[in-house]
Amino acid sequence: MSRTAGACTLAAGLAVANCALPAAASGPTEPRLCATEPAPPTGSPPAPDLVTSGSGVWSFVSEPRLHPMRVTVTAQRPGTAPGRIFVAPYTIDSPMIGQTGALISDNAGEPFWFRPLPSTSLQNADFKVQTYYDSRKHTAEPVLTWWQGSIAIPPAYTNLPGGAPEPGGCYYIYDSHYRLVRTVFARHGFHPDEHEFILTRRGTALFIATKPVPMDLRPYGGPKDGAILDSEVQEVDLATGELVFSWDILDHVNPADSEVDASDASSSGGVWDAYHMNSIDEGPDGELLISARNMWAVYDISRRNGHIRWQLGGKKSDFTFGPNADFFWQHDARFRPGNRISMFDDGCCNQPDGTPEQQSHGLILNLDFPRRRATVEKTYYHAPPLFSASQGNTQALPNGNQFIGWGQNSYYSEYAYPGNSEHNGLQSLLYDAKMPGSDISYRAFRNRWTGRPYYPPSAAARRRHGHSVVYASWNGSTETRAWQLLAGPDPRSASVVVAHAPRTGFETALTTANPGPYFQVRALDAQGRVLGTSKVVRLTGRHALAAP
Repeated sequence: MSRTAGACTLAAGLAVANCALPAAASGPTEPRLCATEPAPPTGSPPAPDLVTSGSGVWSFVSEPRLHPMRVTVTAQRPGTAPGRIFVAPYTIDSPMIGQTGALISDNAGEPFWFRPLPSTSLQNADFKVQTYYDSRKHTAEPVLTWWQGSIAIPPAYTNLPGGAPEPGGCYYIYDSHYRLVRTVFARHGFHPDEHEFILTRRGTALFIATKPVPMDLRPYGGPKDGAILDSEVQEVDLATGELVFSWDILDHVNPADSEVDASDASSSGGVWDAYHMNSIDEGPDGELLISARNMWAVYDISRRNGHIRWQLGGKKSDFTFGPNADFFWQHDARFRPGNRISMFDDGCCNQPDGTPEQQSHGLILNLDFPRRRATVEKTYYHAPPLFSASQGNTQALPNGNQFIGWGQNSYYSEYAYPGNSEHNGLQSLLYDAKMPGSDISYRAFRNRWTGRPYYPPSAAARRRHGHSVVYASWNGSTETRAWQLLAGPDPRSASVVVAHAPRTGFETALTTANPGPYFQVRALDAQGRVLGTSKVVRLTGRHALAAP
């Protein structure tokens, strides 16, 4: 999975602009507006068709511009961890069922917040909850973070020698009111990569950045006038925008150890994706854990001097492997307590038509450093078996459960810690959901989140069978438990006609015999307090308009 061209958005509801590198005059500490949407990169596949109606899509009267995908929950048992589910649906095949964007939903698949993108050629990735530490204010707050740009599978590149540079992607940090806090870009000629974006307690952001570097690939079996896709860990101070740390894989790892032939450059615009760095994690002593998919290897890096302390997997592994402990094309390597690491073992495949090495699964390994041996602690397989050619993650939940995003397969699942085996994928399964059609999400997470939108609730009124039906929603509000309906003959004389109607999902229908024609809704919390009030809408014929 590789980034090609990108675009970013400044939006708290639906207003969308796109991402480019910031103007030189912009202050590094301020959120930035972005440039107009770039044309699809040369060599990238055409944008998929978009389906915005039917059984696989949510549609709402009060939010007619929102059409998130509708998932099918295939398993739901007691014991799931608290929190909501965070995905960023997109597709690499036609059609796209629902809009691309960032989606928060509950266990039933009901949306809580959806931020659609203006085109299926734009995608979000690594959408999750993190803690933003402001080093200047000495504060910490929960935030939403994600990458935005365009993903092409297999990779496509436009930044070849003599070609125009790619516009790149960017990262966003949004607060609990869905306001933009920071926009983060890569430095010194690299482009922000969709694979990783981590906020640290130091008030910095760690992420992966990439760029093609011109290189004679003949010593590796590739073309003379080619390029290698270099990957760099970058750390940026969020208060100043300054680069405070970087580590370049090309300086430390021999590309000859890649499991991808340099001859593959002929089918990817002349660029050899030898490494494909796809995750970073920070250890308790400040060391970094780096996953390089196309090396079949995970590296422990010293921040102090940049040296590789040890390598797990690949052609120069410092460890031997116990039964079923080896991995292939892996993603999402994470430190775990007690000399353990976890990952999502794709077990599959060199793009585009590779043969699986083994079945995809979540994997937790014990590392015996004195013996330099890796053994399996837990595995998490799916039933039916899945073979994910890219992407995926294994998230440790606070109660010990494991949440699995199945990458280039349309599932996400939760398992109790004991896990299962390759031939018993239903054991320990607590939750399983399938996205519609060929929709996928780079990663999937379960996170706790409290959203208090700065914008008001939405309302729409319709005449149905002699009654007035008012539809109420508040995109992103996690505290709304009920609705109150007001009606009146003019905008200034509306009174309460429905005092308390329980919230029934993203959108709640409130029915009254009152003809209005002016209506307004109030969102109520669990104690019946008013959280927010919609604009007044006016019923005209069968439809409601915003009141003047």
